[in-house]
Amino acid sequence: MNVKKYHSLKESGVEWIDKIPAHWELRRIGQLFKFRNEKVSDEEYMPLSVTKDGVVPQLENVAKTMHNENRKKVLKGDIVINSRSDRRGSSGLAMLDGSCSLINHVLEPRVELEGKYIHYLFKSVPFCDEYYRWGTGIVDDLWSTQKDRMSQIQIPFPPINEQKSIARFLDHKINSMAKLKKMLEEKINKLKEYRSSLITQAVTKGLDPNVPMKDSGIEWLGEVPGHWSVSKIKYLAHPTAVKVGTRFHGSYIGLENIESSTGKLIGSMNIAEITGEALLCRRSDVLYSKLRPYLKKCITAEKEYACTTELIILKPNMKVIPDFLKYLLISDKLTSYIDSTTYGAKMPRTNWDVIGNVLVYIPPLDEQSKIVSFIDDKLNLIDNLMNKLNRELHILDTYRSSLITAAVTGQIDVSDWKEAEEELETIL
Repeated sequence: MNVKKYHSLKESGVEWIDKIPAHWELRRIGQLFKFRNEKVSDEEYMPLSVTKDGVVPQLENVAKTMHNENRKKVLKGDIVINSRSDRRGSSGLAMLDGSCSLINHVLEPRVELEGKYIHYLFKSVPFCDEYYRWGTGIVDDLWSTQKDRMSQIQIPFPPINEQKSIARFLDHKINSMAKLKKMLEEKINKLKEYRSSLITQAVTKGLDPNVPMKDSGIEWLGEVPGHWSVSKIKYLAHPTAVKVGTRFHGSYIGLENIESSTGKLIGSMNIAEITGEALLCRRSDVLYSKLRPYLKKCITAEKEYACTTELIILKPNMKVIPDFLKYLLISDKLTSYIDSTTYGAKMPRTNWDVIGNVLVYIPPLDEQSKIVSFIDDKLNLIDNLMNKLNRELHILDTYRSSLITAAVTGQIDVSDWKEAEEELETIL
């Protein structure tokens, strides 16, 4: 893409904007919009959610309120933005009539303008920073920008034809980037699926595709290698629940420090930051989350830690290698079975009585070692690929953000941009 610059710029006098094209204006938000405060029912006006993706029909996972008649009216063409200025980028152009939570500001245009230009302007990082700067509150979580203060914020206001050009340009670019982002995310999801299936296959079928198989007699497990032996998990490891004493000054592991599905530790905390009880685990203990087992949170401790009481601490015996037990516990088949036995609707959990009595098949120790090495090597390759894809996603998000800012603040000139010409340029 050949990017043009405006030939003539002027000082805006506004810190967050810097210089703008000489023919652009600066306007206060209150000059361009009036605040719509009419209250309506969500039975008459469809409930809308104000998200980082814009103003959309209310999401299924949004907490519903009993006060369905105490909402703000939104009409197509309005700009809606969350008054909580710490919720950066939660704004957008309303593409249909509806109603939104009272926490949002609904802006009705006073003058002719291109709503999509304002949509992108309000999502630019410099504007989000400025919107936050005009906010007030006790702490970040209770920080909001009230409408009287928002009205004072100055924004760049190009001629209407340029607003439309900027909107068309960004629509095209953002849509193209969204397709690329979706493709990258699909690749990451496929790698995650492959990772799960690889672990499950290795710990339930072994590595030799030609080995004689036998019926396990366990419905959820199916066939297993003929030379593997059956055991309840409680005969492979025993739980321990030693409380951490006051002399312990090491690191603490919470559930948030264990990555789902990978068997990896992702950081730890200082025990001094923790209030309440903690349990002691030692090197080679296997830590398994009792809470929401479908998340597959399980690690092998590499050293002594304090940890949350939501973890079952298992000490493997001589019949099983710790990492083999770890991978077995996060395998899809075993996870599905344990998840089917959980109790508690909102926060499903399991316990040692259930896990300890699960029947599994395990190979000889030397084969366990080979399986663990195989899984470790494969997971390293998968991690490298996923890290590369995540870096590409980060680059894409950074470019998207910078492109929006450049276009809406006049750092680049797209006033005569045409989609057809760019497509021809790409082909040639």
